[in-house]
Amino acid sequence: MSWVFLILAGITEIFGVICIKKFALDNKKIYLLGIFLLFVLSLSLLSLGLREIPMSIAYAIWTGIGTAGGVLVGIFLYNESKSFSKLFFVTSIVVCSVGLKAFS
Repeated sequence: MSWVFLILAGITEIFGVICIKKFALDNKKIYLLGIFLLFVLSLSLLSLGLREIPMSIAYAIWTGIGTAGGVLVGIFLYNESKSFSKLFFVTSIVVCSVGLKAFS
């Protein structure tokens, strides 16, 4: 169940980042509430995941999900660049996170 919590924590972090972007564009107070609630939920889920997953693994995977998700959201929702280097390094983060789990 800890892995489910960890994955959900990463996904809620992505939605929190989307709220940050929306607040930057629209300056609506509802996005501030979304930022607060989603990051509190994300950190709470992360703490539940830490019950059975070592911190070094859980934190790397949580940040990897957030980073990869943020880049993909930027590319597909906000038309950010799809440069080879950006995609290469984000893929590297994901591969390294999987490697941490596989070899720990």
